[in-house]
Amino acid sequence: MESSSKKVIYAALVGNALIAITKFIAAGVTGSSAMLSEGIHSTVDTSNELLLLYGIHRAKKPADEFFPFGYGKEIYFWSFVVAIFIFAVGAGASLYEGIHHLYHPRPLEHAFANYIVLVLAMVFEGATWFVAFKEFSHQKGRRSYLEMVHRAKNPSVFVVLFEDSAALLGLLVAFLGILLGQLTGKTWYDGAASIVIGLLLAGTAIWLAYEIKGLLVGESAQPEVVRGIRRIAAGYPEIEHVNEVLTMHMGPEFILVNLSVDFKNRLSADQVERTVQKLDYQIKQAYPLVKRVFIEGEACRGADFMDRG
Repeated sequence: MESSSKKVIYAALVGNALIAITKFIAAGVTGSSAMLSEGIHSTVDTSNELLLLYGIHRAKKPADEFFPFGYGKEIYFWSFVVAIFIFAVGAGASLYEGIHHLYHPRPLEHAFANYIVLVLAMVFEGATWFVAFKEFSHQKGRRSYLEMVHRAKNPSVFVVLFEDSAALLGLLVAFLGILLGQLTGKTWYDGAASIVIGLLLAGTAIWLAYEIKGLLVGESAQPEVVRGIRRIAAGYPEIEHVNEVLTMHMGPEFILVNLSVDFKNRLSADQVERTVQKLDYQIKQAYPLVKRVFIEGEACRGADFMDRG
């Protein structure tokens, strides 16, 4: 999974870097506000890919005495930083540039160069979007796309997909703004396009931050994993009742499990120890992402108890 995520990020990194350089050259030649906003947009996206790669690198650090469950949540933190970066730098700069252009309009020069750059950018951006979308579709399985975004535990792929989707929409807005400005002779269309791009980036950043927040706080494993762990524990004859199954993702590939069960009263301490050992092994074999399992022996809390996992 990590290698697939890196492939998506590297593809986006190379594509966005080349596109950013091209857009800035076009903006300097033509004086287009929308093109300058698009150049800022692609620069922000390039920086975001570097942040995601750094987050993946940090998340691989082994556990130590200060972080006994490892550094897996680093990828969540840096993904959240990406959302803030898109909002503060990308959206902020685009909105400023658009408003500035409305108050101080500048006629477009060599507008045809913008069209060439925008079309090429759409081709390159579309290619990186396709790589991200293909990987995202592979990971989602039978879930819907919205459900996959909401339940995904590795944010790097959908962060790139969101970025690229916003980039394609931004390119379309820039194209329309420049075209309308050229056809009507009204330069404010170009500035308005820059403002729309800024609002688009702000919306993307807010949605990303919302989706990543749950992972930072401590999101549970997928419902089918929780149900599966309960089913495994309930199958042991030494266990009278499974009280609760609490899970939390400590990283994309690290699930922490806290299992509360009611052991049968006449079991010896040795029998309880062997049951715990077998249960721990079976859960980890069934779900390789489960790295740590804590099992508590507690009296039955009632048949109507609902999982909080």
